[in-house]
Amino acid sequence: MALTLMEGNEAIAWGARAAGCRFFAGYPITPATTVYNAMLKHLPPEGGICMQGEDEIASLGFCLGASMAGWKTMTATSGPGISLYSEQISFAIGSEIPVVIVDVQRLGPSTGSATKGADGDIQFLQWGNSGGLPVIVLAPVDITDCIVLTMQAFNLAETYRCPVFLAANKEISMTRETVDLDAIVLPDIINRRQADPARQFLPFGTSGERLTPAFLPIGGNRAVRQTSSTHGPDGYITADPELIARNQDRLQRKITSQADRFVFSEYDAAAGAETLIVTYGVTARAAKTAVETLRDAGTPVSLLVLKTLWPVPEALLREKGAGYDRIVVVEMNLGQYVREIQRVLPDRDIRFLGQMDGELIKPRQIEEVVRHG
Repeated sequence: MALTLMEGNEAIAWGARAAGCRFFAGYPITPATTVYNAMLKHLPPEGGICMQGEDEIASLGFCLGASMAGWKTMTATSGPGISLYSEQISFAIGSEIPVVIVDVQRLGPSTGSATKGADGDIQFLQWGNSGGLPVIVLAPVDITDCIVLTMQAFNLAETYRCPVFLAANKEISMTRETVDLDAIVLPDIINRRQADPARQFLPFGTSGERLTPAFLPIGGNRAVRQTSSTHGPDGYITADPELIARNQDRLQRKITSQADRFVFSEYDAAAGAETLIVTYGVTARAAKTAVETLRDAGTPVSLLVLKTLWPVPEALLREKGAGYDRIVVVEMNLGQYVREIQRVLPDRDIRFLGQMDGELIKPRQIEEVVRHG
């Protein structure tokens, strides 16, 4: 056994290193700074680079440049920084640049409470880019998730050449837990597909059923074009409506058509249960305790913990939600993800429990909603 005491941010850094990340840039912000601190310890011994940008915009820009050169890259921030990241996120989506972005959420809006957790960025992570194209967002529950989902985030970024978010939370990221590193089943490592050196290279060209282009690094032996403007397969700027529409459709479908391949979740069903609790992130811990208490008291209830938030795992929600009369959605905001549950399951009786006051949702609050609605 390799029992180790670490906080969530340290676990995220551990997972990033294990996934092959060798470049990190960030700007200090509570409660994400300890990701930077941990990467500062991990990367130099591995021949990697860890640096502080002059601000959040530059930090993500450094990551995108390093990624275009072929490095696996990561940055970490909180809500105010995510707001500043927006333009660079759009660049990463449109120019298909792999990067992992850790959002250690804190109470907002604006500066908010830097030392209080919340899940207030969930909708912003999905829609915080110009153009409204899809992104991938994973949400850890505990230390093990911080390691495994970070590695999965890198795999997805490499596979689909896109930004992937890890929607953490102050309470997950700055809580220390004991973890047995030897007992964790780590995913296989995936690297981006390299272009065939014997064939003509189109920076954004695809063929057959592949919707994600092969990669060549900038600065190598072959010319690589990169632009943040609308472009065709050759990387040249274009205003041709047909080329633009075709590329926008591909950017959308390369994520949405594959969404069922990266649905991470936990489902704990109880025989005879009429109520299903749906939650994610740190609130899943309170939900697990509430479920145990309710079952011990003779009230069977089931639990679905979502770890893939975007794209919405619609097939999973329809499958798991089909057998229940009532669904209780619990999240640490005033109602962001519950709207997706209502959209996907319009014929279900959906109840909502949420708050955004700097306090964690407690098990007894969930129990009350289940018992009394």
